[in-house]
Amino acid sequence: MTMTYADLHQRSLTDRDAFWREQSARIDWHRRPEQICDTSHPPFARWFSGGLTNLCHNAVDRHAGTRGQQAALIYVSTETDTEQVITFAELHQEVQTMAAMLHSLGVRQGDRVLLYMPMIPEAVIAMLATVRLGAIHSVVFGGFASTSLASRIDDAQPKVIVTADAGSRGGKVIPYKPLLDEALRQATHAVDHVLLVDRKLAPADRLPPRDVDHAKLRAQHLQAKVPCTWVDATHPSYILYTSGTTGKPKGVQRDTGGYAVALAASMEHIYQGEPGETFLCVSDIGWVVGHSYIVYGPLITGMATIIYEGLPTRPDAAIWWSLVEKYKVSVMFSSPTAIRVLKKQDPACLQRHDLSSLKHLFLAGEPLDEPTGRWISEAIGKPIIDNYWQTETGWPILSVAHGVQADLPTKFGSPGLPMLGYDVRLLDEATGDEITDPQHKGVVAIQYPLPPGCLQTIWGDDQRFISTYWSSFTRQYAYNTFDWGIRDAEGYYFILGRTDDVINVAGHRLGTREIEEAISAHPAVAEVAVVGVADSLKGQVPMAFAVLKNASTIVTVEQQQALEADVMRTVDQQLGAVGRPARVVFVNVLPKTRSGKLLRRAIQAVCEGRDAGDLTTIEDPTALAQLQAQLKR
Repeated sequence: MTMTYADLHQRSLTDRDAFWREQSARIDWHRRPEQICDTSHPPFARWFSGGLTNLCHNAVDRHAGTRGQQAALIYVSTETDTEQVITFAELHQEVQTMAAMLHSLGVRQGDRVLLYMPMIPEAVIAMLATVRLGAIHSVVFGGFASTSLASRIDDAQPKVIVTADAGSRGGKVIPYKPLLDEALRQATHAVDHVLLVDRKLAPADRLPPRDVDHAKLRAQHLQAKVPCTWVDATHPSYILYTSGTTGKPKGVQRDTGGYAVALAASMEHIYQGEPGETFLCVSDIGWVVGHSYIVYGPLITGMATIIYEGLPTRPDAAIWWSLVEKYKVSVMFSSPTAIRVLKKQDPACLQRHDLSSLKHLFLAGEPLDEPTGRWISEAIGKPIIDNYWQTETGWPILSVAHGVQADLPTKFGSPGLPMLGYDVRLLDEATGDEITDPQHKGVVAIQYPLPPGCLQTIWGDDQRFISTYWSSFTRQYAYNTFDWGIRDAEGYYFILGRTDDVINVAGHRLGTREIEEAISAHPAVAEVAVVGVADSLKGQVPMAFAVLKNASTIVTVEQQQALEADVMRTVDQQLGAVGRPARVVFVNVLPKTRSGKLLRRAIQAVCEGRDAGDLTTIEDPTALAQLQAQLKR
């Protein structure tokens, strides 16, 4: 008899060590773990300690012998019109060559290598080569502003930085080297070397002997043989910085063994990827999704993974679907924001290509609203599976595990159920008591210990790890996700937005997400952002900013006013008058980060006439100015 998902999830909590011991057989170990989960120092959890393994071995070496001629990396750049397929055998050699190069620059076990790179194969190869040596990579999103980069350099203290002359986005070259040079001027930490991949896109100053040319050094190590350094499962594999509420960067520290096991399990249980198939994740290696599901997850599974440099709309909005057809993609991973971008393009682009190889499309990064989910599902005729997680967790907290139980239903608007090993609870923000009744709002929390693959700590700051994530609830030892949620009678969770994205209107607490959902239901609206703005009478009022499917429908002031009133009526019907925004302002573009997250705090600051603060991650710098101009009308 096959186990139901509910049974297996229960077992992953009540028989935790036996369950994860079984899962640990999914990866290669140089020495088996002595202990599955060491909980002797809560809230810290050490997974598979005593076990020796290597992330690069599991992603590359173990496949090179058995599937050496199969594609491992498929590089497609619509920015430079480049396509390149690298097999597992070729990747095995390239990674050893890069490891030899890094070793020649002084990198040893435990050292940090910072990557400031575009989406090119050399970036993925550098990640793999770093962990091959037992060193620790820290990828900073390419094009990040110098000041933010400098603070990360000072926090991680890398021995070597790997960079490129430039990236390119929408045909516009973004020089990286000047930004890095400026960051190194600002940083107090001095790096030994900068390894420069010259794509010949932008002039790049060289500062010898610090700056080393990638191509020249590579030529010296073409046939290098560099064995994997076996490290304890608890040895850090990487640091990935995420936005904190304070100015100091917050470096999420990931282990090696627990991460490899969690990803291997998730690839079967959640994503249902099979060895020999192709995975297309249209994120960036600068984000956690890129680490887990462009690089390590697919490769550990023995799948080909596509590295895509470019926009979803260039040369046209069929580009991703053309890749699905050409490379027979079986699993695809994107974000709701990207799908909303496609929603505004020619619908014929979705019908042009043969998508028969595609099993399903996963969407994550922010809450998936029902209209967007339904639209893309009907447009491509494939199951859409939501998943909810964080940089901190490294893999999904909530989703629908069709790899365990194929007939589990999905629900539009819900990312799903807790994944294996996650003991998810809803807690009362004030008392910390558990909320067990369905449809009651609480803070989404995870009971100690977090499952394998989640953050070990904050790099160099154990105290901040404890105070940030584990100190919110006096009665529960629980990790705070800082997200509001509700759970329905079947146990499905619905995420209502950040606990810091709550608007308090005349004593009524409203989640921005709830108002956004209501406005999204209006047929004219493609996308919307709602923020709470200070109001002398009500404390706060919601302000809505909407992008229309067709902006030509509101040329005159009268048309704008009529549509604004109509959107208000929609909100009244869905939420009641309490949720009605003070204004609905129509804009061409919403201010977002390059990874697609709405810059709510910046929008709020503009509305309140304050300085918008650090905007290093903004995708379109003109978006806030547009917003400001529309507000004054």
